[in-house]
Amino acid sequence: MTVTWEELGWERLADGVGRVRLPGWDCTIGLVAGAGAALLVDAGSSLAEGARLRADTARLAGTNVTLLALTHPHFDHVLGAAAFPAAEVFAAAGSHAVYDDARERAELREDAVRHGLDPREADEAAAALVRPGREVADVLAVPLGRGREALLANAGPGHTAHDLAVLVPGERPVVFCGDLVEESGEPQAGPDAVPSRWPAALDRLLELGGPDAVYVPGHGAVVDAAFVRAQRDALARRFGVSP
Repeated sequence: MTVTWEELGWERLADGVGRVRLPGWDCTIGLVAGAGAALLVDAGSSLAEGARLRADTARLAGTNVTLLALTHPHFDHVLGAAAFPAAEVFAAAGSHAVYDDARERAELREDAVRHGLDPREADEAAAALVRPGREVADVLAVPLGRGREALLANAGPGHTAHDLAVLVPGERPVVFCGDLVEESGEPQAGPDAVPSRWPAALDRLLELGGPDAVYVPGHGAVVDAAFVRAQRDALARRFGVSP
């Protein structure tokens, strides 16, 4: 039985492309459906959340997730990744410094608990934490069948030292920005942010998507290029970065 994006609470952005805003931390998850292939952008904050996403995406794409792009190593974006054991996992170059370090993995778990995730769920997800199998240093095209592809772009550093964006080409391109762009609040700069280079990361996003793209923040409503440009200028002022 065919199901629509809206029936499952997802927002359709283009043909075969959509996203859902998860409860709790308003984290965006993206999906790009191809022919016998499906790309998921981020994986949620727990294995239970990942399992719900797995069920939704299988119905929407007509196939299991085969590719998983993790935009950056924060708990609300990565702790559900083990729910997709058949997916090839991508992240920005250098991300292994987080995933391979016991202290960094422990901090992911602690950050999740500080933000309200049940400690048992955090323990379970941290113990199963998936190490990305492929790191993206520049731009990587991943085929999705029938001529469709997505471009994975190393856009950072900025929000973290390892920020990955996803471009879906089309009549109106769609750019999944991760937390390089936020709409529902001021962009969050934690201890792993690289503020001096964040405005340049947004310049890269704008170059990637162009003036007519749909830009999908890690948190909040979909925005346009003008919003991204304004946020870039606001970050430059906030962090004292010269134009």
